[in-house]
Amino acid sequence: MLFFTQCFGAVLDLIHLRFQHYKAKRVFSAAGQLVCVVNPTHSLKYAPTRCAAAQSSAEQGILPPCHHHEAVHDPQLVPCTCPLFSCPWEGHLEVVVSHLRQTHRINILQGAEIVFLATDMHLPAPTDWIIMHSCLGHQFLLVLRKQEKYEGHPQFFATMMLIGTPTQADNFTYRLELNRNQRRLKWEATPRSVLECVDSVISDGDCLVLNTSLAQLFSDNGSLAIGIAITTSKVHNAEAEM
Repeated sequence: MLFFTQCFGAVLDLIHLRFQHYKAKRVFSAAGQLVCVVNPTHSLKYAPTRCAAAQSSAEQGILPPCHHHEAVHDPQLVPCTCPLFSCPWEGHLEVVVSHLRQTHRINILQGAEIVFLATDMHLPAPTDWIIMHSCLGHQFLLVLRKQEKYEGHPQFFATMMLIGTPTQADNFTYRLELNRNQRRLKWEATPRSVLECVDSVISDGDCLVLNTSLAQLFSDNGSLAIGIAITTSKVHNAEAEM
């Protein structure tokens, strides 16, 4: 009975996922955009990353203790960039993508323009929706987070991070677009590098920020569709022509 119960639950989840994907394709197929249905990653025990803990200590004027073994730490190593996981992994930029796909099972979607469909927006904070976007020969990490910046007032934060260096990130521009019920909202900016912290980007507010009521205006039955487009920056294009 336990076996059949678990199988039945898995079938229901698959049916729900297929239904969400069908709805998204019906809405966005006219625009010829690829749709990725993203289920939430929810954790009741939100463990801040090492960079977030360091930032909090710096804000309080507390410097982290200095240890002799820190002097031999390889500065080229990148900590795990997957939010909501207290993951001790470190590695070079070239293997970040394989780590995210193999360890954290993060999907990757290819295409110049895609639609990020986040489900179950009603879940309590903190909750993350994460995918990787492969475009223009690079990989990007899109993070949508529901978080309480002020107690009792959850907000949604969406940002795009390049899995590369800050210099490489300056060569691109990303656009996030919400479009529903004759309302349109756009956010356009230069992506940040994964060498920076997702937590710091969100705390700085350098991303698309939605309060709950605004998110509800653009959501459909608890799902939020975000159109994503990535282009090379005008400055980079001008330099290439010269």
